[in-house]
Amino acid sequence: MPAPLSIIIPTLNAEAEIQACMASLGAGLTASLIREVIIADGDSTDQTILPAFEAGARILKSPVGRGRQLRTGARNAKGDWFLFLHADTQLESNWPDVVWSHIQSAPDCAGAFQLAYRSDAAEARWLEKRANKRARMLGLPYGDQGLLISRKLYQELGGYSDQPLMEDVDLVRRIGKNQLKHLSARAFTSAHKYERDGWRKRAYKNAFLLLRYYLGASPEKLAKAYR
Repeated sequence: MPAPLSIIIPTLNAEAEIQACMASLGAGLTASLIREVIIADGDSTDQTILPAFEAGARILKSPVGRGRQLRTGARNAKGDWFLFLHADTQLESNWPDVVWSHIQSAPDCAGAFQLAYRSDAAEARWLEKRANKRARMLGLPYGDQGLLISRKLYQELGGYSDQPLMEDVDLVRRIGKNQLKHLSARAFTSAHKYERDGWRKRAYKNAFLLLRYYLGASPEKLAKAYR
């Protein structure tokens, strides 16, 4: 039987991150878990595509916009399971065992990894704890935590919406807390925006954008404020 998992990564000028992201997936090949890695690229102007292609990924061109790129990847994927990842995310080495366990034990549920930041700052540990608590209590993980979901459930829910921001929030709200498991492996993501803007300032800014989204602000308007 073919390996079950299609990994889908939306990219836009991710040259600095994509090679490490791809390298972290290698254990999934050894475990006969990965059927394909799909890069849904929004017309990058740097060398994003080259290292991904050299690592064996399928490259798809997509109009820019993360929701749109994720939809493009899923539409072309062949696996029975999808794992959506951000290009600046690197998975912990035990991730294949954790994913195999989820596929076998919770086939009707989606899953998200534990969030971790690639930073030694004390604020990083504060924010990780806060984010993982939010994910457990509210069923609302960040897109940085990845999303593991069966093709069947993804299609039943209508997949990602074609929107430039909050596409992750939109989908996990439709999945619902009771159908979302918290995977024990960690997803290490970039701390660049927090180190640039200040950890608490950036965290509160993101929380305010989420509140505005819940109150009805359009993803297009919010995307302009998200930098």
